[in-house]
Amino acid sequence: MTEIVTQLTPPLLQGPSDKEKKYDRQLRLWAASGQAALEGAHILLVNSGSGTVGVETLKNLVLPGIGKFTIADDALVTEADLGGEPQESLFAEQKYTLILYSLPIDQKTLALIQDYGRQHKIPQVAIHSVGFYSYFHIQIPGVFPIVDTHPDPTSTTDLRLLTPWPELSNFATELTKDINNLSAHEHGHIPYLVLLLYYLKIWKKEHGTFPSNFKEKKAFAKMISAEARTNNPEGGEENYDEAAAAVNRSIVLPSLRDEVKEVFAYIPNDEEAKSSFWVIASAVKEFYEKNKALPLPGSVPDMKAQSSVYVQLQNIYKAKARQDIAEVLEIVRAHPQGKDIEATQVETFCKNAASITLIRGSNSGQDSAHMQVLASKTFSSMYGSLLIQVQEKERENDKMAPLTSMPLSLLPIYLSLSAISHVSTASSKDILATIDRTVPDASLDPHQVQITEEVARAKGGELHNISALTGGMVAQEVIKIITEQYIPIDNTCIFDGVSSHTQVLRI
Repeated sequence: MTEIVTQLTPPLLQGPSDKEKKYDRQLRLWAASGQAALEGAHILLVNSGSGTVGVETLKNLVLPGIGKFTIADDALVTEADLGGEPQESLFAEQKYTLILYSLPIDQKTLALIQDYGRQHKIPQVAIHSVGFYSYFHIQIPGVFPIVDTHPDPTSTTDLRLLTPWPELSNFATELTKDINNLSAHEHGHIPYLVLLLYYLKIWKKEHGTFPSNFKEKKAFAKMISAEARTNNPEGGEENYDEAAAAVNRSIVLPSLRDEVKEVFAYIPNDEEAKSSFWVIASAVKEFYEKNKALPLPGSVPDMKAQSSVYVQLQNIYKAKARQDIAEVLEIVRAHPQGKDIEATQVETFCKNAASITLIRGSNSGQDSAHMQVLASKTFSSMYGSLLIQVQEKERENDKMAPLTSMPLSLLPIYLSLSAISHVSTASSKDILATIDRTVPDASLDPHQVQITEEVARAKGGELHNISALTGGMVAQEVIKIITEQYIPIDNTCIFDGVSSHTQVLRI
């Protein structure tokens, strides 16, 4: 009898799509949600001067997949440009996600950009590159909340070892109920998290409280290390080493970072209160006030453990996280504006609740002052006062530079470039005179004079490598703003191509 064997064709495995292959590296940085935000964005670039830094910035936004862009410049329209839009219609019906403009720029055009940006609450980025120097300034309207800040995982790990819930406590008790009689393999594979829970009970029974200060935690870690078995082939146990090393970062009560406190304390206006962020933030705040802790993220760090045990531990944390998310979602749904908020938004917020951040943009007066930059003789007194305060602080730091081996402040670069925000070239004397109108006696600073002379010598020309580097930095910050991930700089970044270093100042 002949046996016929039929070979079944295995099902086709679906690999990554062409789009996923193309954007593989960046999807690991900002995920599909960030990529979707990029592809849905419309960038306006108002390019002036030689325009190199503007084009370099735009190039670094096109490459990761920006959805749409519009370029406006002062070049003469040729036959090849037919089909484009004249400048007056740029703001007629368009809706931009973000506006980039390179300096120097005509004051009338700048006023148009600023007015449109304020009216529609659109972030704007000013970029200026001359010779070896450059800077860019980010203007974010109002407040800009960020949920997914991508913090260091170790800084946001929340294990709740001092306030464990019943399922976690029961799991730890079951694993350690006969700890002294466990085999060498089982004893050496108890998760360090479970070991900490076990020895915390012993410590509290002996001392009445959990270890709280450095001295007590050091003694607690020493107690754990002393319980490790050494009569095994390895001569010690890695899980006990992990437990002792995790004492300082894991034996802590739930608390709020200052950034989260700021979010909870902020009172949104009527328009802001309608956004999903503030609806969910209000729900998470209510959850915190009730439970004295934020929603559990649900992640468990790597540790030495048997695979089956580690999976059980992960499931316990994930189940608790889902329970917390469900409670927050219930509060959101009860809100008048919360019925249409997607559950995935609530889940993302809860997972990142410990690291949410609120970026406060420039107020309207400061924006108006920055619109004039430093080229106006009728400069805002408030903005001038701010610059004077920044300069005084930077001068004090410069006095300490020889002792601390720190580089000198780059504020003089910003002041010099800002003085030619509306003219392509100027003499060093004229630039210093413009700066002195806002920051008195700035021209007496030899460092300021040296930088001003270099700016004047460049005659408004751009060095392609400086503009390319600056464009890369600007694009990186623009991506942060569009994807609402990571934390953008606040608010001015200055680059010195001579010494090859940067400085971020809030101006």
